[in-house]
Amino acid sequence: MGERLTEARFWETEDDLVVRCTLCPHLCRVKDGKYGICGVRKNLNGKLFTLVYAQAAALHVDPIEKKPLFHFFPGSRSLSIATVGCNFSCRFCQNWSLSQSSRGKDRQISGQIVPPAQVVELAVEHDCRTIAFTYSEPTIFYEYAFDTAKLAAEKNIYGIFISNGYISPEPLAAIRPYLFGFNVDLKSFNPEYYRQVLGAKLEPVLESLRMIKQLGFWLEVTTLIVPTQNDSDEELTKIAEFICGLGPETPWHVSAFHPDYKMTNLPRTSVETLRRARRIGLDAGLHYVYTGNIPGDDGESTFCPKCGSRVIHRHGFAIMENRITDGHCPDCDRLIDGIALPAHEQELVRLT
Repeated sequence: MGERLTEARFWETEDDLVVRCTLCPHLCRVKDGKYGICGVRKNLNGKLFTLVYAQAAALHVDPIEKKPLFHFFPGSRSLSIATVGCNFSCRFCQNWSLSQSSRGKDRQISGQIVPPAQVVELAVEHDCRTIAFTYSEPTIFYEYAFDTAKLAAEKNIYGIFISNGYISPEPLAAIRPYLFGFNVDLKSFNPEYYRQVLGAKLEPVLESLRMIKQLGFWLEVTTLIVPTQNDSDEELTKIAEFICGLGPETPWHVSAFHPDYKMTNLPRTSVETLRRARRIGLDAGLHYVYTGNIPGDDGESTFCPKCGSRVIHRHGFAIMENRITDGHCPDCDRLIDGIALPAHEQELVRLT
């Protein structure tokens, strides 16, 4: 079967049938017949096409907590969808069979045809409050995500990006009316780590995070803590302080690494390291810091920043108890930041 072509958005014509893709900060200069770094955007006769429109390589119903988003319709379901491809090349990628299969001479563009309208129908059928563009990198299937999120918003189903944050300002602003939340991986605060381990640059991610907050998206940030790579007190403090600068209400998820893909020589992240990272985040002034991949830890639960009461008790991806009342702590009446906790939904709808 040949490549399925849909004209891409966000590109410019240069010369001699060369185009410049402006979707993400790589700004790939793509010659005729060639592909961008992501492997799913191709120049044919001086026009840029996406090869993954409506080609779902993964489609599941997940708890929203799995994304992880803990302050966005907690306890609800999310229809999660992805295509192949990514604009990063993380050496530890846990979804490498999806994210990296579009690269190199063995390039494979796979997936079942699921048009945007059908995605929305599935979300309605499975009682999902959100559609999560996730697993690989939603930026590289932007056209598919944009059209799906636009249709979903008409049904009061809220689109969210689970992303590496490597997106240019113009497409980020363009999708704002139809997309409501982000979880962005801030994988390190070291530019060399981004270059050598991830195949990208740090500063564009920081700029995206600033813009996401400025545009009014709900934002949560995740850092996968990799032993000996980004787990020093100094680096974790820099990350926490940057997130706090975006707004202390921004939740930070510190998650455990396990060996995978091309990085199998390192140990799993210890529970002690995650708890240390959480303490660093709280000491930096963040209101909500969560430990990931260690079910049963207190760091999974939400605590009131004012009085310290546990207002949401979690175990893994399950909510055992939600004590939030009309969006507030039942003990001191402090507002718990987020969307639909449970009384913030009207605030979210007004953003459309």
